[in-house]
Amino acid sequence: MPTSEKPAAGPALVPDILERLRAGRSPRDVEGQRRFGIRPQGEHLGLPMPALRTIAREHRRDHALALALWETGVHEARLLAALVADPDRLTIRTMTGWARGFDTWATVDNACIHLFRKSPHAAACARTWIPRHREYVRRAGLVLVATLAVHDRSADDRVFLDFLPAIRSVSTDDRNFVRKAASWALRQIGKRNARLRRSAIAEARRILKLNTPSARWIARDALRELAPVRGRAGSC
Repeated sequence: MPTSEKPAAGPALVPDILERLRAGRSPRDVEGQRRFGIRPQGEHLGLPMPALRTIAREHRRDHALALALWETGVHEARLLAALVADPDRLTIRTMTGWARGFDTWATVDNACIHLFRKSPHAAACARTWIPRHREYVRRAGLVLVATLAVHDRSADDRVFLDFLPAIRSVSTDDRNFVRKAASWALRQIGKRNARLRRSAIAEARRILKLNTPSARWIARDALRELAPVRGRAGSC
């Protein structure tokens, strides 16, 4: 059957794509992103996500290209890599390698929302990453829980009940991007259904009793959203 989908071109396209990305460089947007805490260690061009999505549509599911783009270390190339990679071809080794390379919350969230959550290894990686001390690896585990709670409609409640103690175990971590992700994960579990809402509220109250600034913030943020809800499903 004929198809309009282009064959995967792989790493050979990287130089042309980098040239295209660099042509859209915006120092003004770089500075704006820095104000929101996006400060990658590698080259930072400042391209907005709509521009990256336009390029991604030309290279869907070119997994070899995605791997090569990631290796460049360019911030926007890494964002693009998550948009063109094939989740069915992801290995735990690749996911873990990318997680170790996360250097901004934006790279974490983009990879988890658009790619990692679609992998059959997503829950296993979340369980492994949440206990890790690296800020963005830990955030990635928590963001995966949040996005799975929203998008994986076939998962059993037990999957998310098992994540509640893990969230509590890192709730005293006072790093901003960790505590925000912990609250996000707890809230999305609670918005999944009435049973999980009750469990998430109970977990938030246990976290509150830990009585550290971070734990109090996470618990109160979650309770503010979950307490008035009556079994209503939520979304990111």
